[in-house]
Amino acid sequence: MPYEQSPSPVAPATGSRLWTVGASGGVAVLVLVLSAVLHREAAPLLLSGAAVTAVLTWLINRGAPTAAAPAAETEAPPVVVEDGEGALLGAAFEALEDPVLIVGGGEADDIAGRRVLLANAAARDLLRLQTRGGLLLSAIRDPSVLEAVDEALYGGLDRVTDYTPGGARDRRWRAFSRPLPPSGDGQPLALLLLRDETDARRMEMMRVDFLANASHELRTPLASLSGFIETLKGHARQDDAAREKFLDIMSAQAERMGRLVADLLSLSRIELNEHIPPSGRVDLARAAADVIDAVSLLARERDVTIRLDGEAAGVAVVGDRDEIIQVIQNLVDNAVKYSPPGATVDLTVQRGLSAETVAAAPPDGLARLPLVTPDHEGGTAYAAVTVRDRGPGMARENLPRLTERFYRVEGQKSGPKEGTGLGLAIVKHIVNRHLGGLAVASAPGQGTAFTAWFPMAKTPAKDLEAVLAEPPAP
Repeated sequence: MPYEQSPSPVAPATGSRLWTVGASGGVAVLVLVLSAVLHREAAPLLLSGAAVTAVLTWLINRGAPTAAAPAAETEAPPVVVEDGEGALLGAAFEALEDPVLIVGGGEADDIAGRRVLLANAAARDLLRLQTRGGLLLSAIRDPSVLEAVDEALYGGLDRVTDYTPGGARDRRWRAFSRPLPPSGDGQPLALLLLRDETDARRMEMMRVDFLANASHELRTPLASLSGFIETLKGHARQDDAAREKFLDIMSAQAERMGRLVADLLSLSRIELNEHIPPSGRVDLARAAADVIDAVSLLARERDVTIRLDGEAAGVAVVGDRDEIIQVIQNLVDNAVKYSPPGATVDLTVQRGLSAETVAAAPPDGLARLPLVTPDHEGGTAYAAVTVRDRGPGMARENLPRLTERFYRVEGQKSGPKEGTGLGLAIVKHIVNRHLGGLAVASAPGQGTAFTAWFPMAKTPAKDLEAVLAEPPAP
């Protein structure tokens, strides 16, 4: 690269270097003239050299200022976007799967001056904003994201931060902010991109939780199996009665480990897809009837009657059939398990409920507590399934922890009612995925009622008011 075109910020300017060349030539000419005066015998030769030096210096100084012209001629011309290219860029911007926003800033101390100038379709769906002109503060309230945008607008800095919008669906985002060139009127601009990292975070947490839970819960049955094996290999080797007894216990422990592993895998799979709402249609009443048929054998063994009330069919909800059946079956299994012999478990299906109706206080004076509350929109109709038993019930202080993993109420952890402690945790995550709700009502000695509700399948607008206006099934 020529010296004159050096990009180094410490390189001397072209003009200063040309002055150095002229000064050097002048000094050389002066030295040659003085030498000719002192040495007369060589004066012709020295004066000729001085003349040549002067001519060369003059030629260099005259041509040097134009040396920068070729560099200017090689600069790339500005890029002009034609109308067709602009439309293509706009279509590509809209088609991006990641939410992208172009933010404009006003005065640095005016927080209301940060406005969304452009937002693609993914950003509008996520943040519920218009294409342009909305306040950034109304769409995103996370302080770290707002600070990152300010640093890009007024500091020219890139920033990466985490963003958790909250709500019933736990989603994790990574926010990238980048400064952009100012607009034509000098307004600072910044790019904000959100990248969904929910799957990666869930996979990481799923591995950690699975290892922690498996190591904790499998320790007891494994220790029990090891102890019985050592006993059978030792002094009980020839004791037929003890061998049969120990083998029955070992079989029960092995079955418990199998149920535990199956529940852990089911819970991990549900958690992994919890942020992806289902899109199928399920008849809630028929799903409840199928569950009653499936648990009928268990109910007969425990001398418990299951009674289905409410809608017989046609209660369409948005959901995954297998998961909704799992919700109802887990609730019915618990109701049968904790009901005394000869008792009745009531399973009720209702449709056309508003959020306010679902949240109403339960009958019989039971203490009611919501365990999952959906982020519902106005006018959403819900269908609910309620499972009510007449078992021992629970005190109010136990209700908030029912959906924790492996939590079991004191006094209900052993005997024939023993379980894995994961059933209600699975119910909670399935309800979350379906954008539904879950509530429990219970009191000591009066039994327990669990209610799970799901958004009904979309109906034409003219029929929605009629659906909500219908009185709930008794």
